Amino acid sequence: METKTSLPRRGAVFAGNAGLAVLPIVATAVTLAVLPRLWFEDSPYTTGLVVQALVFACYGVGFNLIFGSTNQLFLCVGALASVGGYGTAILSDRASWPIAAGIAAGTASAAVIGALLSWVAVRRSLDVIFTGIVTLVFSLAFANLILGRRDLTGGETGLVLTAAAVDRADDQVGGYYLFAGLLVAFLIVFRMLQLSHIGWAFRALRDDEVAAELAGVDVVRYRIYAATVGSAMIGLTGALYAYSAGFISPATYAFDHVDVRVLVLVAFGGLGTLLGPIIGAAVFAFLDERLTTSLQLREVFYGAFVIAIFLLFRRGVLHTLVALVNRLVPRRRAAPEPALRPSRDEAVSPEPRAPHR
Repeated sequence: METKTSLPRRGAVFAGNAGLAVLPIVATAVTLAVLPRLWFEDSPYTTGLVVQALVFACYGVGFNLIFGSTNQLFLCVGALASVGGYGTAILSDRASWPIAAGIAAGTASAAVIGALLSWVAVRRSLDVIFTGIVTLVFSLAFANLILGRRDLTGGETGLVLTAAAVDRADDQVGGYYLFAGLLVAFLIVFRMLQLSHIGWAFRALRDDEVAAELAGVDVVRYRIYAATVGSAMIGLTGALYAYSAGFISPATYAFDHVDVRVLVLVAFGGLGTLLGPIIGAAVFAFLDERLTTSLQLREVFYGAFVIAIFLLFRRGVLHTLVALVNRLVPRRRAAPEPALRPSRDEAVSPEPRAPHR
């Protein structure tokens, strides 16, 4: 009877945990759905700013899956996004591919490149810093490739995507809903991975790689999993942004424009957290708007913030603040249960009674 009654209870507990896990995604989806009507539906300028925040939030989810889950510092977010963006533009405009096929090819190319970079880093036993150096070298090399192949990429002048849809432009409500839906889809994938056995392996790799390997976790396979899925997210975001904006250039995916900002917003929101990239993207979109008139001040602010994160807030600013508040604010202790009064027989004769035969 005890085994039969415990099974429904376990099922109810699992269903409750799954409901709590999905609740933040549902709340985010509802908020994004009603936000235009409450705020910026008739303002193309504000719509463009919000779309930029959503794009960087999508970048952040992919980067968070790679770095926040498996400690692989990929300093090539802009390069992976440009692989998706330029791949889509070249295949759709120069090779006359359908736009959907170009987006799929650009996304697959970014995923393959991310998997190869992760495979090299794991096979060579590169730590976080050297992985960042290798991926940074790839980012710089790919930027030079874009500038060198003017016949395909347009060089500094950029490339126009004639297959872009006007109603899904990056300053229109259609473009907003495009990237809002993409962000919700990324959050669902991220949460599904967290709840699966892959998520347990990711957490083991993040906490202690040596202990995870001794416990039987295949380090090579799971790190390549994270890099492949995260790079596919970044490449798909870059491809859809090229489709939405209708024009891309090397400045669209530049290292100082994409990688530094993504690193800062993910670290601010919290590495490995679900809603961390969204919180960071919203906060730094507001700060960018306030610092638009002073580009040098913004770069100095980002540089100082990156140094502060790695020295003081390794688990994220928000996570550190929450832990500090929990430590300072005293918690209410539960009242001790009243002691049971001994019965009259126990008080009179404390000796144990002889068992009946």
